[in-house]
Amino acid sequence: MIRIFLSVVLFLLVSCHSQTQKEDEKKFDTALLKQNEKFRLGGEYDSLINLNKRYYKQADKMNYEDGKALCYINLAELNISLENFQKSQILFDNAKEILDNSEDNLHKARFYNVYGRFNADLRRLDKAFQYNNEAMNYIKKSNNSGLKNDILFSIYLRQGIYLSQKKEYEKALDYFHKAKKLNNTGLADCAISDYVYMYKNKDSAYKYITMAYNKANISGKEDGIALYANTIMGEYFLNYKQYDKAEIALNKALKINEKTKRIYAYYAKYIYNDLRFLYERTGDKEKAYFYLKAYSDAFYRTNTSLLATINQDMESFITVTQQDAHHHKNKIYWIVSLSFMGLCLLGLYAWRIILGLKKRKKILAVEAENLKISMNDNKQEEIIELGKKNDPEFLNRFKETYPDFIAQLLTINPGLENSELIFCAMLKLHFTSKEIASYTMVQHRSIQQKKYRIRKKLNIPGETDIYHFFDTLK
Repeated sequence: MIRIFLSVVLFLLVSCHSQTQKEDEKKFDTALLKQNEKFRLGGEYDSLINLNKRYYKQADKMNYEDGKALCYINLAELNISLENFQKSQILFDNAKEILDNSEDNLHKARFYNVYGRFNADLRRLDKAFQYNNEAMNYIKKSNNSGLKNDILFSIYLRQGIYLSQKKEYEKALDYFHKAKKLNNTGLADCAISDYVYMYKNKDSAYKYITMAYNKANISGKEDGIALYANTIMGEYFLNYKQYDKAEIALNKALKINEKTKRIYAYYAKYIYNDLRFLYERTGDKEKAYFYLKAYSDAFYRTNTSLLATINQDMESFITVTQQDAHHHKNKIYWIVSLSFMGLCLLGLYAWRIILGLKKRKKILAVEAENLKISMNDNKQEEIIELGKKNDPEFLNRFKETYPDFIAQLLTINPGLENSELIFCAMLKLHFTSKEIASYTMVQHRSIQQKKYRIRKKLNIPGETDIYHFFDTLK
């Protein structure tokens, strides 16, 4: 009887301890992730680092391995923003090693969502999409908690971004709106306006970006949301030639970037590029050159970081090969030798690329004007390819490169339809009637009829060559 009584007491004590441990772990997760996100959005680098160091030690004392994994994920996410991809990969590997033995679906959802973003930044869109779907699967299986909606918001937002990059626009917009329902701070509004601005109706974008912009100004915070909102607002004003307003918004974004750049280091190049376009259009060549150089330097740093990560991937592969060799002693000499040769070739390849990048950086001052021309040529080639494919994005990209051309056409005849603007754009690019018929899959006779209707709508005299007429429009 006494033995049974002691067993029951022991069971109750263990159960109580287990329940207390779980409650402590939940409190740990909530406090860490909420505070981490606050510091991340605020661009508070030192606070974020110290927070995760402190919580890592606490997790160690609690013997809470999943807590350590969360700290690794937080720091990996920070290093993505800093474009320090090599450190990110190491931290992700540490987190995954722990979470492979975990049964917590919420933690796994957090891991795969951030790991998806990592792969997106490395320009591996298919992998990013794959890992985001993994995150979605795990979040659905997780128990309800105070953190579930926060993580789900981030998953929805990233899913929308990947879908828009895959040109699945309707699905993308659906996920952006799902995200907005979970978090109304303005971040989802920024994403929606960015999506609408790039792929749909630029006028509709104004509604969403204004909401985000006003929320950022009312809150008075100079954080990641305000940085995002001011940048897109500046791009909107830039597109509509409201250059004074564009300059104010972009300079505000630049000011916020200075404060938050230790976390949002990657963002500066987008602002530099927008300011370059602004000053090119307003005729301030000195400032245009300054921001062109700043943009090129930032772009160089990004590519160098990407290259280093690619090298790390290759070295990791070779290391695995070498480890495998220990299980095949009779083949070890050849495998190690080939691996060493491969590493040498990889090193030589990386050295040549980095040397080339450094050389390009030194002569950037001389090439600045050529770089401007080169950028425009690349855009034109891209537009021509979109036209050949009859891609829905053709007109939007064309408008970005030739904004004055479309404006002049609509001044002559405001009633021109999108299909007619597309036709005029193709003529501007000197597509022949035969080519347009082939690319748009209509008969050659229909193209001749279209030309006739366009002549009438734009009052082009019969003796004027239609291609010459469009060449005179900028």
